[in-house]
Amino acid sequence: MIELIDVSKSFTLHNQGSALIPVLEGASLSVKPGDCVALTGASGVGKSTMIRVIYGNYLVAKGQVLVGGVDVANAEPRRVLQLRRKTLGYVSQFLRVVPRVPTLEVVAEPLLALGWKRQPALEKAAGLLRRLNLSEQLWGLSPTTFSGGEQQRVNIARGFVYDYPALLLDEPTASLDVRNRDTVLTLIEEAKQRGAAIVGIFHDFEARNRVCDSAVDVSRFAPGVPA
Repeated sequence: MIELIDVSKSFTLHNQGSALIPVLEGASLSVKPGDCVALTGASGVGKSTMIRVIYGNYLVAKGQVLVGGVDVANAEPRRVLQLRRKTLGYVSQFLRVVPRVPTLEVVAEPLLALGWKRQPALEKAAGLLRRLNLSEQLWGLSPTTFSGGEQQRVNIARGFVYDYPALLLDEPTASLDVRNRDTVLTLIEEAKQRGAAIVGIFHDFEARNRVCDSAVDVSRFAPGVPA
């Protein structure tokens, strides 16, 4: 469902004499439906870069990035957007939303974009917000004013409101208390049971051991970093 083949990625620092910084070299990864693969390695080796490469936020110098048979590395932007709408979900560490849009609508938006009727979409969103223990008093407010932990729960609800066949998770349990951490891990387990292929970054070792089937040390693909 998710496959990286010989992927290389560098960044050009235009404000520093166009210095070229290699981040990934010859990266490979394969994730089957129903599996959760953890990306591991020290800070700075390229874990978040690999996540963003899979999501199509970063172009690559070479290689293939296949999601559901679509090569994200070479697909037209319109095709990538379609893939994100129907196939590939992403829970990042940061919530980015349009200001003043109520939380309930922020969470329901992926369903509305797929053509769901408004009421069923809002009901599905409400169910997730309840599971994540976000007070109903907050649902009509913009999440931009929320605490870090509250924003993270909104982010998670939005990422899990639709049953994406593939999911990318960047520290999904960060900023969460024990109760909500357990809920998130249960959501991941449920996604695996329905056949979602998941790639995640988990610095929480207990969380990783609970939901991940295998791990890939990204330092293997970091130029100049000993494996």
